[in-house]
Amino acid sequence: MTIIATPYVPAGAARPQPARDSAPRVIAPRMADDDRKRKGNTPGDPSVAVITKTKPQTKRPNMYRVLILNDDYTPMEFVTHVLERFFSKDHEAATRIMLHVHHHGIGECGIYTYEVAETKVTQVMDFARKHQHPLQCVMEKK
Repeated sequence: MTIIATPYVPAGAARPQPARDSAPRVIAPRMADDDRKRKGNTPGDPSVAVITKTKPQTKRPNMYRVLILNDDYTPMEFVTHVLERFFSKDHEAATRIMLHVHHHGIGECGIYTYEVAETKVTQVMDFARKHQHPLQCVMEKK
């Protein structure tokens, strides 16, 4: 049995007639929150969205070579001392690098990130100027 509610119309007034070609309106029952959560959680359901969390990729920093350049005035002992003091080389390694600089004109002291390489170049240059030596120290991207 269907109950249709009609608005009150006073006696003698014309009653509004429902349109014959309109379909009856169906009102869906309200769903509980649990029912809404369960509905649409099937993997094949197109209304289910998959949220993926991307892991940020960290990029390795650029590395820079710190190089000492040969000159005709800086003593070999001073270059060895610089390599031991600022680049933590033992006496053998410092002597080997110093001889490479002497024979080839250039020698690699170490490979560092930009900030560390820049600091080491500045320290060596300041130390050489303080001791009145024209020693040159540079850095280049590896």
